[in-house]
Amino acid sequence: MELRQIITEIKTKQPEIKSVFFVGCGASKAELYPAKYFLEGNAKELRTSLYTANEFNYATPVSVDSSAIVITCSLGGNTPETVKATSLAKSLGAHVIAVTHTEGAPITKDADYVVLHGFELNYAAKMEKMTKVLALAVEILNQYEGYAYYDKMVDGFGKIYDLIEKAVSSVVPQAKEFANAYKDAPVIYVMSSGATHEVAYSFSICLMMEMQWINSGSFHDGEFFHGPFEIVEKDVPFLLLMNDGRTRAMDSRALDFLHRFDAKTTVVDAKDFGLGSEIAKEVVDYFNPMLISGVLRVYAEQLSIVRNHPLTKRRYMWKLEY
Repeated sequence: MELRQIITEIKTKQPEIKSVFFVGCGASKAELYPAKYFLEGNAKELRTSLYTANEFNYATPVSVDSSAIVITCSLGGNTPETVKATSLAKSLGAHVIAVTHTEGAPITKDADYVVLHGFELNYAAKMEKMTKVLALAVEILNQYEGYAYYDKMVDGFGKIYDLIEKAVSSVVPQAKEFANAYKDAPVIYVMSSGATHEVAYSFSICLMMEMQWINSGSFHDGEFFHGPFEIVEKDVPFLLLMNDGRTRAMDSRALDFLHRFDAKTTVVDAKDFGLGSEIAKEVVDYFNPMLISGVLRVYAEQLSIVRNHPLTKRRYMWKLEY
């Protein structure tokens, strides 16, 4: 079912929605963040929350009822905590949308609606999950409250996949440089701001800690000067994700400090890939995460090659009971 149609159908059944919950684990949770960020910044009445699935299961918000939309997300559709959260939300009367790559997966069993996304085809396909959830959030806001820049968001959705593919086609040399420079780093710190905040988080916990077994930490660069900057000194490894949009000043302030003390700094900047020249300035903030995530995938792949450590390698995940 087309995304706009899903929200239209929910509105027909439930003319008043009070809350929107986004629920997932790991990378899937992080990929829900741009949608949550969008609603939080633009909705005047709708409440919005982002939950890791077991938090949702063990400490379920009392507002999960027929006045809530719950969007759950799992790549394979079989993450036990997220499957349980989907069923729980349904049992409480919420309007449940499950987002997954796998048709007929367990997460779809108790969902009212299912949104399928790509993954294998190309780098843009890997960003479909994040993009489609953001599109759902835009539809929710526009249909329930109205959104002045709706058409500009729709235009952006029509351009972002080509922008991602264009960006990744040119970034391999920079990614190889990053890989060679950071392959022996004992730790890599990752930071960003705005809608890209949890891209830094997911790169840290998933691509570095899970897939490369590299110690890593992430933080919002607005928080950088309220604690984390004390560990900055010459050659400490940082990866800074710079946004095109309203929060760029925070990214720039962090970069200036890293350069001031000669930290080992790599920057992935959305402006380098022409995001703002294609996407309207009123909505460009919300498209940074997809573009930067696509580029970062190439960085992680090149790092895995020079370290001879495939991104698919695990020692605990899917290997034992936990």
